[in-house]
Amino acid sequence: MPRLSTHVLDLVSGQPARGVRIDLDRVTADGARHLVVTTITNADGRTDAPLMADSAFMTGTYELSFHIGAYFAARHHAGFLDVVPLRFTINEPEGNYHVPLLATPWSYSTYRGS
Repeated sequence: MPRLSTHVLDLVSGQPARGVRIDLDRVTADGARHLVVTTITNADGRTDAPLMADSAFMTGTYELSFHIGAYFAARHHAGFLDVVPLRFTINEPEGNYHVPLLATPWSYSTYRGS
């Protein structure tokens, strides 16, 4: 089953980041953004359902926006980052894309998982 999923890890606490708002937009060739889904991470730092799956899963350019600044501010770790945008391309129509965010209030990293 093709799908797109994510999770967020709070590297300050070493725990999953619960309550992070995530927006997924499809980005067209002219740069226009079209909201696909908005969700919030659960206690495991994951979303309750894939961001896209099955027939909703399509190739193209997408952007995940992780609202990490509000998450850290609520934990008294005001920092440098606010919204972390990750733009990527899905080019395997039957692929499994997992795009996690590992974050502190000042830095982040990501990778394509499976």
